[in-house]
Amino acid sequence: MGLSGCSLSPFNRQPAAPTGLGAESRQQPALSGDGRLLASLVDRGGRTTVILQERRSGRVLPLRQLRNRQPHSSPSLSWNGRYLALLVQQGGRRQAVIEDRATGQQHPLFLPAAQEPQQLSLAPDGQSIALELINGGSRRLQVFSLAGMLEPDRAPGLRESGGGTPLQP
Repeated sequence: MGLSGCSLSPFNRQPAAPTGLGAESRQQPALSGDGRLLASLVDRGGRTTVILQERRSGRVLPLRQLRNRQPHSSPSLSWNGRYLALLVQQGGRRQAVIEDRATGQQHPLFLPAAQEPQQLSLAPDGQSIALELINGGSRRLQVFSLAGMLEPDRAPGLRESGGGTPLQP
């Protein structure tokens, strides 16, 4: 039983053509939920730096609060790209931070001194974040609520809260 000619095979798919992203070597790509923005890491003068670009035009967008806190790692974007979460170097330690591109504010996530973040993933709505933490040589995963810190960054058409009668198509 074969499925020759099946268009669902991953071997028959062609990758999307690159658009305006430059020839720099990149690592740890992260797309916004709407696919409009791409965050990735590049080496600039021996320091790993996050770059945020409009995917279609290739235009690099400013990240006001992240300069001079390198190297950067583990970028993650909210649905519309309002929030960019990543790890930055703070002295001899890594720190998880979230840049609010709408207000220009940076929100550091303060963790107990013995816990150091290794990777993170921001929920598309910006209301929670998962962190891989190292504490005394052991790794664990912890999810934190950001509901009191950040406004939701939801996909268009989604309601602000649950409950009530579901919307009919």
